[in-house]
Amino acid sequence: MEQKLDIITIGECLIELSSNTRLSAAECLHKYYGGDALAAAVAALRLGSKVGFITRVGNDAFKEYLLDSWQAEGLDISQVKLATDPNGFYFTAHESATEKEFAYYRRKIAPAKLSIEDISSDYITSARAIYASGITQSLSLSAKEAVSTAFQIAKDNSVMTAYDPNFSSLITTPENAREYFNEIIGNVDVLFMSAKHDTVNILEISSVENIMKAIWDMGVSIVVIKSGQDGGYFTGYNGNIVFNEFYTRDVIDTTCAGDVFNGGFLHALVKGFTPFEAAKLASIVAGLQSQGIGAIKSIPYKDEVYNIFRGGAN
Repeated sequence: MEQKLDIITIGECLIELSSNTRLSAAECLHKYYGGDALAAAVAALRLGSKVGFITRVGNDAFKEYLLDSWQAEGLDISQVKLATDPNGFYFTAHESATEKEFAYYRRKIAPAKLSIEDISSDYITSARAIYASGITQSLSLSAKEAVSTAFQIAKDNSVMTAYDPNFSSLITTPENAREYFNEIIGNVDVLFMSAKHDTVNILEISSVENIMKAIWDMGVSIVVIKSGQDGGYFTGYNGNIVFNEFYTRDVIDTTCAGDVFNGGFLHALVKGFTPFEAAKLASIVAGLQSQGIGAIKSIPYKDEVYNIFRGGAN
């Protein structure tokens, strides 16, 4: 099929309600939207990639807001379908970088209705890369099957596949996360992992070198390990490991910053950057995003990011 998209992401969307004061004291909550796969999609989109999103949207009062917002962004939503279940929510409040509140409501929500019926072979093969996460797999058995099907189609047709376990104890267990990981890893080309959450709970390995070797032995070509303890990203490719520091330590809200990094990284890869160059660009995207409040509304745009990347600003 003729290539029409750079990247396709598969996952959930949640309505985001945020405040810069404690939720108990907030008189006004700012409405936007979030979700890990969607954050990655918008990050790549705002950098100049052509991006499609596969999800289910609840047929409720927020339906038009979501669909209209995504179309205004330029996101391809031709594969977004409606579901009778409602859209999910999360609430986030940030008085400072160290004082945060977070609560979410994502049980029996529309994206959990994702299934193999939502995966079009022609659509998957129209892209250069597809991306999903363990959070998408955790939505339901049918969503997990949809991710596996999409990755198999992609792998069979030489479409790059990218995956992030994105483990959270609020969402799943280490046992389930390992199950999701083992089910998908044979069809993964690019793997993103958090040293704090993913590698410890899924691989039970702490050494970066040992993690890289173990994952390369699984057949994954490009590996990125995000390490807060080391203050940056380790990128492994072709037997080499390169470290990039976080772009900034001056953060306000890190909600979905890792997912935004993933979107920036995939954008760079499909545009011809090396994995090591992609990590540098993605660090800038994630760093700028974390200086604002909200998962997606603070994602920067192409000109600002590339100006910094090319040395035009510090």
